[in-house]
Amino acid sequence: MDELYKYGLNDIFIEVVLEVIKKFKIDLKYSHLDSTSFHLDGEYKREEDKEKQEEEKIIKERPIFIKKGYSRDHRPDLKQCVLDLITSQDGDIPLFVRVGDGNESDKAVFGKVLVEFKKQIKFDSIMVCDSALYGQENLQLIQHLKWITRVPMTIKKAKELVQNIEVEEVKDEDKEKRSDLNLESYTWKEEIVTYGGIKQTWLIVLSEKRQKSDLEKLEKQLSQEEKKSQKFLKEIQSEEFEHPQAARYKLKAINKKLRLLEIKEVELIETYSKKKEKIYKMISLIIKKEKIYKMISLIIKKDEEISRKTKEAGKFILATNLVEENKLEASEILITYKNQQSTERGFRFLKDPLFFTDSFFVEKPERIETMLFLMSLCLLIYNLGQRELRNCLKRVKKGINNQVGKVTLRPTLRWIFQCFQGIHYVILNGVKQIVNLTEERRFILSLLPASCQRYYL
Repeated sequence: MDELYKYGLNDIFIEVVLEVIKKFKIDLKYSHLDSTSFHLDGEYKREEDKEKQEEEKIIKERPIFIKKGYSRDHRPDLKQCVLDLITSQDGDIPLFVRVGDGNESDKAVFGKVLVEFKKQIKFDSIMVCDSALYGQENLQLIQHLKWITRVPMTIKKAKELVQNIEVEEVKDEDKEKRSDLNLESYTWKEEIVTYGGIKQTWLIVLSEKRQKSDLEKLEKQLSQEEKKSQKFLKEIQSEEFEHPQAARYKLKAINKKLRLLEIKEVELIETYSKKKEKIYKMISLIIKKEKIYKMISLIIKKDEEISRKTKEAGKFILATNLVEENKLEASEILITYKNQQSTERGFRFLKDPLFFTDSFFVEKPERIETMLFLMSLCLLIYNLGQRELRNCLKRVKKGINNQVGKVTLRPTLRWIFQCFQGIHYVILNGVKQIVNLTEERRFILSLLPASCQRYYL
């Protein structure tokens, strides 16, 4: 591992990728970027030089820093490292891998990752990424690249468009076309926007399925807040306050915990403590009664906030710098972004415990980097085999049964491995033979290279 690290992990990976692209003719029109984290046990104590770190390039010569950060593994208690992965839309083939520090932010590095990627592998590809890429600094950094990304709803212009714009109704002649593209539940509208000094096409999309889900979540959130606010109301109306400002301060703190409802002050009553009055009856001394304040309140809905969330339900915005002569069809932008799961499928492979690739038993950060690069090479081989098998099935126009018995042209390679688990090599009375080599298994073997067939046929 140490020798591999010294040789240059990135250089090795790029050499393999370039050979694969050339030999298997991988379509590189679209490439997808995303990141994930891997949690690690152990201390990993190492002092970091922050000044040097700021000066270093995105492809670092120093080992990574194992630190706590935002955990995609839902293990914020453990230190971690980050893996940035770029895959092709054609076959989910890993094209670029980078291992980063545990506390690294996607927003801070995604633009630099894409620039470095284009330096390493020179071809004309449209880069697809989530909203972490969309920021003025990153857009300036990648203005010479082609990209599609999602617009974060924190941007003022995005909020205004989602609130005010009406998506276009689907014409009858377009319904069949969208159905063929599996986009029948989507409607959209295009807008030309300039943001960060870059002219862009913004596609405001409404998903019917997502709208239904968002409205159900909103209804559930409203119901939960009603129960919570009833408890708060009872609490604040039963409490005694020494000063009016103390009551209003408590009310303000409670309202910060609510999003869709608000407890409003109706009246602040000046009275005396009942506990003190009982004491006065028991003693003959004349004591001045202590003044207290009690608040009368009621629960009201935040109609503006509920209306805003209702209008936003099911809507999102996609942006691309491909305008005018390079303009893409709206349907192609949407389909391409939906294929962003290309990298997610890669992460599922790397973290799947059944593949035994999710555990680390190494101490040095250099070896962790090496391990992740080796795992990414395994992903490349796996996805390449899966792509070739699916292409063969497509050519012969014949599918195989999947896990639930349905015929598919897109089986996973993992399922193919499972299909071959029941085959055995036996020697009976000195005769060597293969057992359980069914017709379906023979058909699958016919699609695989000769190097695979010789083990069974």
